Amino acid sequence: MRVVLLGPPGAGKGTQAKRLAEGANVPHVASGDLFRKHQEEGTELGKTAKSYMEKGELVPDEVVIGMVLERIQAPDARAGYILDGFPRTLEQAKALDKALVKEGTRIDHVPLVEVNTAELVRRLGGRWICSQCQTPYHEESAPPKQPGVCDVCGGKLYQRPDDRSEAVRRRLEVYEEQTAPLVEYYARQGKLRRVNGQQEIDQVAIELLKAVAD
Repeated sequence: MRVVLLGPPGAGKGTQAKRLAEGANVPHVASGDLFRKHQEEGTELGKTAKSYMEKGELVPDEVVIGMVLERIQAPDARAGYILDGFPRTLEQAKALDKALVKEGTRIDHVPLVEVNTAELVRRLGGRWICSQCQTPYHEESAPPKQPGVCDVCGGKLYQRPDDRSEAVRRRLEVYEEQTAPLVEYYARQGKLRRVNGQQEIDQVAIELLKAVAD
């Protein structure tokens, strides 16, 4: 089971990727985690990625793919893996397919967790974080007992600039621009499966398992 999990920011993709990986007993491979790991360990790939990020530039596809390929070649990924956060663009998807062909494997399933824009703005736009302990809150689903104050440590809550509604809408526009061709690419391959991400978390998880079981 080799899976690419797609979904916009705020769709709960990270949570579902972990649950799907646990249910299928395969590793959850998140591109963000790989970046942090390589930078913390000071690997050559990590140093290269950091040099671009420090200049505010996008990390080249070959560097990202190098990290991903190294991870999915590990012994625990022989039975499969759930890719989360990669590929993000059509170019990355094509490069990944090309690299996997050389390895004699391929991506089997591509579930797409769908949530409408209004719901995504509601979810992302209401997020607040403690300035001291980083505990997350949400204005509607997980509010603090006292407005603006962390329940855990009493620290002041703040909202990240990219969690404000206008910034959220722009993030979603960028996602659509990058991902629409990617969705079409996997649909043409017959691998795309659409899943309603506006249901209860457990129901979304059930539908994702069905999407990768056929």
